Amino acid sequence: MPLACIHTHTFFCDGNDSIETYCRTAFEKGFSCLGFSAHAPFPKETGMHNPCNLDEDRVEAYIEEVLAAKKRWQDKLRIYLGMEVDFIENLTGPADKYYQKFGLDYTIGSVHYVTPPKGEPFPVDHTPEVVERGIREGYGGNPLGMVEDYLNAQIAMIRLGGFDLLGHPDLVKKNNLELRRMGKGILTEDEEFYRKKTALIAELMAGTGIAAEVNTGGLNRGKTKDCFPSLPFLKLFRENAVPMVINADAHRAADLDGHYDAARKAMLEAGYTESLIFQGRENGRAVWRAEEL
Repeated sequence: MPLACIHTHTFFCDGNDSIETYCRTAFEKGFSCLGFSAHAPFPKETGMHNPCNLDEDRVEAYIEEVLAAKKRWQDKLRIYLGMEVDFIENLTGPADKYYQKFGLDYTIGSVHYVTPPKGEPFPVDHTPEVVERGIREGYGGNPLGMVEDYLNAQIAMIRLGGFDLLGHPDLVKKNNLELRRMGKGILTEDEEFYRKKTALIAELMAGTGIAAEVNTGGLNRGKTKDCFPSLPFLKLFRENAVPMVINADAHRAADLDGHYDAARKAMLEAGYTESLIFQGRENGRAVWRAEEL
């Protein structure tokens, strides 16, 4: 299985290593390509701010540095310029014209935030304490309300489109283990609404030309016991012939191929025989190459 990763985070957002460190590490590991996907800035009019996201005033520097790396490594490693764009319903998302001006090779569309009936949007992958407070204050202590809003946001994002890769489709489970240790259970995947909404997500992805990822970020950071998505969700993608990309969601260069063995095993168990490798952009669309697992 060829090695590649187009979901990475550097010093420019919430990552721990430089672009050059990632390039050197990817080359040493024998990667066929490497994509940079900084958490995209929020448009100022949204009023949103998160220190994990790229600041607007650093976008130019980010783009210039990735493009310089692309040129520097052109005979050794294919480098791509991307961003991971947040979807927050009725506020911002990857289909917005704002993100088209950056000249990206690809865009990852991801849901990190939910907007509760009470209060402001909050990220479901923040610390367990922040998430618990959001559930308590925004959802009256009902964690399934947060989960349902998270899945509904993904459904809305897919319907609007504007991205090339669906990021970590069940990120909402990231804090499950820690919240359970705190006595604050959050998600059991056999809930009827969960089965129905994940099935709808997979159905909506079918035939769109948008790939989804098997993301090992939760494993790499010791937060989960499996990949995003979990096996039942991954099987739904397979049933709908949604193509999959293996990514590390690396926040440090050492994790670039972290737990790829687990991702491959999960894909095979779900019935996949191939994963995709990014090949660039042609005529406004992402181009992928299928490789045997």
